[in-house]
Amino acid sequence: MHQLPLVTLVLVALCSLGSVDSSAYDKIVTHSRIRARKEGPNVCALQQVLGTRKKYFSTCRNWYKGSICGKKALVLYECCPGYMKLEGMKGCPAVAPIDHVYGTLGLVKATTTQQYSDMSKLREEIEGKGSFTMFAPSNEAWEELNPTTRSALVSNVNIELYNALHYHMVNRRLLTKDLKNDMTFTSMYNDLGLFINHYSNGIVTVNCARIIHGNQVATNGVVHVIDRVISAVGNTIKEVLDVNEDLSSFNTAVLASGMMDKLDQPGHFTLFAPTNEAFNRLGAGYLERIMEDKAISAALVNYHLLNSIQCSEAIMAGSVYETAEGSTIEIGCDGDSLTVNGIKMVLKKDIVTTNGVIHLIDQVLIPDSAKDGMELLGESQRNFSDMVSELGLAAALGPKTEYTLLAPLNAAFTNEVMSTDQSLLRFILENHILKLKVTLSELYNGQLLETLAGKLLRVFIYRTAVCIENACMVRGSKEGSNSALHVMRSLIKPAEKTMYEQLIADGRFKIFLSLMETAHLTDLLKQEGSYTIFAPTDDAFNDLSKEDFALLKSDLNALRVILLYHFSNGIFINGGLEGGVTNLLKTLQGNNLQVMSVNNSINVNSVDVPDSDLMATNGVIHVVKNVLYPGDLPVGRQDLLVLLQKLIKYIQIKFVSGFTYSEIPLTFLKRTITTHIIETVPEVKVTRVIDGQPTITKVTRVIETEPTVTEVVIEGDPVITRLTMENEGEPSVTKVTRVIDTDPSLTKVTRVIQGEPSVTKVTRVIGTDPSLTKVTRVIEGESSVTKVTRVIEGQPSITKVTRVIEGADLDVEGKTITGGARYTTENEPYIIEGPDFSKITTIHGNPNLIDEESERITRIIQEGGKFAAARKAPAGMRRRARLVRRHHHKPRQ
Repeated sequence: MHQLPLVTLVLVALCSLGSVDSSAYDKIVTHSRIRARKEGPNVCALQQVLGTRKKYFSTCRNWYKGSICGKKALVLYECCPGYMKLEGMKGCPAVAPIDHVYGTLGLVKATTTQQYSDMSKLREEIEGKGSFTMFAPSNEAWEELNPTTRSALVSNVNIELYNALHYHMVNRRLLTKDLKNDMTFTSMYNDLGLFINHYSNGIVTVNCARIIHGNQVATNGVVHVIDRVISAVGNTIKEVLDVNEDLSSFNTAVLASGMMDKLDQPGHFTLFAPTNEAFNRLGAGYLERIMEDKAISAALVNYHLLNSIQCSEAIMAGSVYETAEGSTIEIGCDGDSLTVNGIKMVLKKDIVTTNGVIHLIDQVLIPDSAKDGMELLGESQRNFSDMVSELGLAAALGPKTEYTLLAPLNAAFTNEVMSTDQSLLRFILENHILKLKVTLSELYNGQLLETLAGKLLRVFIYRTAVCIENACMVRGSKEGSNSALHVMRSLIKPAEKTMYEQLIADGRFKIFLSLMETAHLTDLLKQEGSYTIFAPTDDAFNDLSKEDFALLKSDLNALRVILLYHFSNGIFINGGLEGGVTNLLKTLQGNNLQVMSVNNSINVNSVDVPDSDLMATNGVIHVVKNVLYPGDLPVGRQDLLVLLQKLIKYIQIKFVSGFTYSEIPLTFLKRTITTHIIETVPEVKVTRVIDGQPTITKVTRVIETEPTVTEVVIEGDPVITRLTMENEGEPSVTKVTRVIDTDPSLTKVTRVIQGEPSVTKVTRVIGTDPSLTKVTRVIEGESSVTKVTRVIEGQPSITKVTRVIEGADLDVEGKTITGGARYTTENEPYIIEGPDFSKITTIHGNPNLIDEESERITRIIQEGGKFAAARKAPAGMRRRARLVRRHHHKPRQ
């Protein structure tokens, strides 16, 4: 009589202890109790898969869907574990009586296990002292056991059956809260391990057998009812592959990948192992091909491997799992069948090993990383795949070639596209294949990608989209062994013209282009860059008169404010705009444009954009039929306000008297320096140089006369002398070129003798009677170098005097020219005047005259003629002569 309350207190204490540190299983049972609270106390709601005997304490997801593994589930109400019904009372108000483990097997209706315990002499053990955990197979579990195996156990109850039952036991009490995921407990049979998995959906398994009724506390332990009979485990995954002949092909692939050692080490793996038949379906030579590349074979093997244990009974709905290869697969169920990526392919489930579980499948799972580019294409890109093959492009995409496919969806290949000339269609497709492998993570804004056709495609990165030229990507980019795939919403149309060329060719923007020219902004449409322009058509200006246009063009600053409000720095296409929200684009004028994208169409400042995404090499054009104007920018002139009100009718423009527009610095305009290279034939100049010893030049002037009268006559045409002087800081060298002008048909010869510094001797001879005196005077001056240049020209030249002074120049009037500039003056031909002998009547009549005239001649020679003062070099400067280039009307011969 007093025993029942004590037992009840023990049970309550154990249950409350479990609630302090509850497990996923305990939480699911609690939720089931809440769902069934209307049915009375201690009632739990379960779901039973229609057509089966499987019952689950289901998750919220399964409960509200009303299905498990895609199958309709019926709702059942049963007593929660540890409680019983009482006749005439609602719900389950009574606590089940506590008993030893053997007796508890009867309470949980595991009567077959109870019977086998009696037959195998295990009963005495589980009725006696101790603390045991027994994972007791249900009656249905024994029925599903292979008949041969079951007969072998029953025929040898003292050894085989006894050992089998001992393998289901642990020599300590373990509630579900103690059964952590990936734990291993030592069984009571040869210390072999029991492998526990505890999943987030509340499922708890032991060697992949599901606990269907847990935590039935006994006086000497606890009983958990499981849904299958478990067997001893002693092999690793590697050892199973080695002995299973039906897995020899996969075993070969594992060996080629170098992964076999991993599958022999401790761990918690799930392996979806393809059978030989699965490899045969891939075609001849596939296995040999992947074995040639260790990286591909490793990717293939790792794609079949999970780094967690997923028992089939734990799968109640499709879930995504990461593979050892790095990508993901979806594991689900369809009734009793296990599915991979939505396909029923599991032939045999739950081959338990010491380091995981194996599921045999009838298909080979090929990851993207083990595929080439064409194998990455899916059903939604079928048209692109077919066209690439038909036009012979697939042959260029070999397994060793790196490339990237930009595959448009099937809808992009309209009837108009498919009717295109095949050569043009091939060119279009070539612009959807890149020469290099470029993954999604490697793309960046402004990147240029070269296609097979040689075009450079631009990449645009936005908040919610990645676009290439006018086409944006959809989700589903893939990376293959040597290639990558990006799925595009539409065909890519590479830009061919600048914005200026596009607007000119379109023909709808004549007025806009005229205003841009007036504002000196046309270069913005031509220069390199990335711009977005909302270009108003000519229709936007229909209400303006000639006077209005004249007024608009007269205020250059106001015109620029209006025009630059239509430009934004950066390329923003429709697909790159975030849908359903306002996208703010800062304009070159300074204020923001408000752009929205709704149902694949856009509007700006609430103005519709009838035509968008006209791609140009330096931007994108969106067409508007209204002139845009900032809503928060006032106007300060009445006449301009009236004009703008004619243009802009979708907003109310504010008027603030005296307001003026701020001048916009045109820093965005780029200066372009064009260099023209003109190739010419080099001019050949021949200089004849006579080398020799220093020479002494004698100049002898002879005056013939009668003995009593001396006459000096200089016959011949006036001599035109070209004189070039260059003054420098060092002592100068004077170069004198004498040019004799003659008839154009005659040859003009200038002779220059170049040699060592010479001494000039002037001898004056008066021809008369031998008894007369010959006077010779030698005047020694500055050392000079004489250079002989032979020039043959057709036309007589004009005397040109060039004077060059380095450091400080003088102009023609003798004034200083700073900065080291050269000054050239051209004079008329002049005659150097010689000594005046007309006054000499007789040389004997006035002997002093001879001395006077001799001194005069000497002075003239020393001073250099009548212009000696003008040519005198500044103090401390060196004087040297320089030839001046002559300018002729006829080419040289």
